[in-house]
Amino acid sequence: MNGADQNPNTASFTPRLVPVEPLNAISSLIAEGAVFEGTFSTTRDLGLRIDGTLKGPIQLQQGGTVHVGPTGVVEATQIEADHVLIEGVVRGTVIARKTLEITGSATLLGDAIYDTLLDVHPRAKLRGKVEYRGEMDAPAPATY
Repeated sequence: MNGADQNPNTASFTPRLVPVEPLNAISSLIAEGAVFEGTFSTTRDLGLRIDGTLKGPIQLQQGGTVHVGPTGVVEATQIEADHVLIEGVVRGTVIARKTLEITGSATLLGDAIYDTLLDVHPRAKLRGKVEYRGEMDAPAPATY
């Protein structure tokens, strides 16, 4: 049994870029069928998985992992965290301070801004600009 199978909030999908440890440590869930309207923010290193619908910004100021599951929808928003994994639908801007992974089942209608690592699956749907904010002359980062 691998680590992804031990957490009921984590599907059988294995990320290619976002580290498994922060995904398994996610403690907040918006369940499939649930709708949350408002701002989700914290100054602590927490994680959030969205399998339902979230309407509003997500601001994880220090660290943090956001996982938009395959049934998840995030609307009219800005998502900011160290690690962002998108399998569902996001309408808005995504800012990933470390890793941004957009899977083959994902749709991003908005801008993708990242500081370190980016992985966009060939089947992903992306409409918006992609911007790298890191140092252009910096050495390549170590992979996770």
